[in-house]
Amino acid sequence: MNERKKHVIKMAHQLFIEKGFQATSIQDILTYSGISKGTFYNYFSSKSELLIALFRTIYKQLEKERNDLLIGQDPSNIEIFIKQLELQLETNRANKLISLFEEVIFSNDEELKQYIKRGQLRILQWKYHRFIEIFGEDKEPYLLDCAVMFMGILHNNLKYNNLAHGSNASLSKIVRYCVSRIVKIVDEVAEAGDQLLKPELLENWLPNCKGNNHAFKNSLYHSILELKKALIHHEEKSKYIELLDFIQEEIVDSKKPRKFLIELTLQNLKQEKVLFAHKELHQIEQLISAYFTQIDEID
Repeated sequence: MNERKKHVIKMAHQLFIEKGFQATSIQDILTYSGISKGTFYNYFSSKSELLIALFRTIYKQLEKERNDLLIGQDPSNIEIFIKQLELQLETNRANKLISLFEEVIFSNDEELKQYIKRGQLRILQWKYHRFIEIFGEDKEPYLLDCAVMFMGILHNNLKYNNLAHGSNASLSKIVRYCVSRIVKIVDEVAEAGDQLLKPELLENWLPNCKGNNHAFKNSLYHSILELKKALIHHEEKSKYIELLDFIQEEIVDSKKPRKFLIELTLQNLKQEKVLFAHKELHQIEQLISAYFTQIDEID
């Protein structure tokens, strides 16, 4: 994403916070960001598409920082999970995302509503996979139920603590309280053998994400991150990083990743001598090949 487009998203975000999404017009965005109408429509087809781009920008950074917390750590360490949750909640608070979500929910924009719904399912999916890492595969049949319960516990405790204490509500205290509750619930549900929702339902709820699972995303992210680190002192690093970011965004964020563009980008990267010797580039290629093989089998 180029710097000018990032600037427009940033300016629009400020307006959405100050005036609200519905009350902010495209003309407001043009005036505040200093761009023409033609430039705006070159970047976005509508104000709704801009808001989706804003959400993607924020959560792409959140996912990066959330994954960074796992680097070199034991994924079963519940303290890391607590830090990841705190990071997510702090991101929501700092960017005033809850108020934006609420505007979308009460709007008539079906595209935005579907995007928010899909985002909530992705969060549920992430928590479910983290629960497997924390509580073990033997409890896997019950962990989707537990992830759903945990989201309810956390959401309502945040809601009423914010009502009682406002912006002074301690996110860390709330997270730790809710995590302590779910630890006991997981043991109780697994011991009882109770199950309401089968984990396989996640594939039905996120039909375009069959190949885009937690393990795949983590492997792709870490391979790209390691390749970026190897390029940190290279004079043309910005060009390579932009190509790597394109691959990651196309696979992780797009409903229908454009295989030919991804393969063309990979081919361009492989032609660079400075990159060809890096094992991470070959790992990325293998991951993407396996991804599309799986997608082709599903189709």
